[in-house]
Amino acid sequence: MSIITFQPEFRPALPCVFGAKDYRTFRATLTEMDRILTVTGLEDHFIAKKMASCEKPLSTRHHQRHCKTLRLALRHNILLAITGLSFRELSRRMADSHLFQWFTYTGFVDAVRPVSKSSLERFEKLFDADEVAELIHQLNRGVASDLGAQALLYEQTALRFDNIFADSTCVKANIHFPVDWVLLRDATRTLVGSIALIRQQGLRHRIGDPKQFIKKMNKLCIEMTHTRKKKDAKKMRKMILRRMKKLMKTVEAHAANYRTLLKENWQETKWSELETQVVLDRMNGVLEQVQPAIEQAHERIIGERRMDNDKKILTLYQSDLHVLVRGKAGAEVEFGNGLYLAEQTDGLIVDWDFMKDQPKADCKIVKPSLTRITKQYGTPESYTGDRGFDAAANDLVLEELDIINAICPKSVPALREKLEDEQFCLLQTRRGATEGRIGIFKNAYLGSPLRSQGFEHRKIRITWCVLGHNLWKLATMAAQKRADLEAEALAEVA
Repeated sequence: MSIITFQPEFRPALPCVFGAKDYRTFRATLTEMDRILTVTGLEDHFIAKKMASCEKPLSTRHHQRHCKTLRLALRHNILLAITGLSFRELSRRMADSHLFQWFTYTGFVDAVRPVSKSSLERFEKLFDADEVAELIHQLNRGVASDLGAQALLYEQTALRFDNIFADSTCVKANIHFPVDWVLLRDATRTLVGSIALIRQQGLRHRIGDPKQFIKKMNKLCIEMTHTRKKKDAKKMRKMILRRMKKLMKTVEAHAANYRTLLKENWQETKWSELETQVVLDRMNGVLEQVQPAIEQAHERIIGERRMDNDKKILTLYQSDLHVLVRGKAGAEVEFGNGLYLAEQTDGLIVDWDFMKDQPKADCKIVKPSLTRITKQYGTPESYTGDRGFDAAANDLVLEELDIINAICPKSVPALREKLEDEQFCLLQTRRGATEGRIGIFKNAYLGSPLRSQGFEHRKIRITWCVLGHNLWKLATMAAQKRADLEAEALAEVA
């Protein structure tokens, strides 16, 4: 393993805190996480591998600075995952939390140097998903041997990766409920906001106060909302939508004029070429969808015709979202992307797949997942899933690999036969906890909904959350074992 040639900063000792059991538990867990990262060399190896990928050699000074930045990025992303805070909230907490400063090496004897919310956002995207995934697998494999378990968990027995429990879910997107006419309101707000920015730079076209368009569109949205329970509501909604369409086309024409004006005269503004392109990209992304959004609203409200899910615009700002009809209680229809998770007996996540396209049936996920798990941890002894994972092809795959098939069958006679098997019943009973694991992961780590925008950003965020989840799980186990050992030592002395 390469050696990271930089001197870690001196960390002031954490203050002594009496009482506050919840804080002391959290502090003990975070301390164990720090120990796992440093003593095992995972952090140094991760940074060294990233530094080795640099295209050109760096001077000693820049090398040291870059190593410190990578360590800051790693630890801040772990904090983001385990706390569920936003960039802004964590930036504020970093300024007054001795524990967070200690964990991230941002607290010094004479001052505190917390990072800004913008730096936290850059930190999240500093590593790609594959690099973080490899760190997760290294962490998991570290406790797969007796020696590693002793070093990480103070345990004599290694954790096993023989039994795999899998399930799938939907990661909801951070969007409002996709009502067709609300898309026109969103387009108006974005385009008028961009027009206002351009006018502030001194570029003006013949137009009144741009905010009047937002005011008019909001009034139409209010009228649309209040027609739902009125007599002739269907007729009134059609009339209001026609007025919305007329206003939207006016806004679209003004936005197109201002886009051309900015493109041709951006040198007269105070913006750089890059800043200008950001505004142009924002306007282009909405203008390209205005006409399809109008047609969609017309088809569904005026034409009263249904549209295929794959042709619907769910939001103007993310194009890779899907309609997922899962039939869950309280969530008959969800909007987002599919997520597959597989855990081992102790709750460590060993495999995951965040799906960009429309999610496949659960039964089609089993074979690729087993391939990835076998590559990282060896062939498991059993694979357990719910009825959605049952398929004849999966039965053959599991039989060929000599893996115990504990997937709940869809056939009632087959299920009755399986229930006679005690091992199947035990594995299915354990699989019930996987439902809770997914709930914890989504609510405590990802947040509800996931704040990140764009598929690639959501994917890297989910990968960081898997790392934070597994680190937290191992650190909790280590902290509990350490407390038990200290209690035993005190009892022997007494």
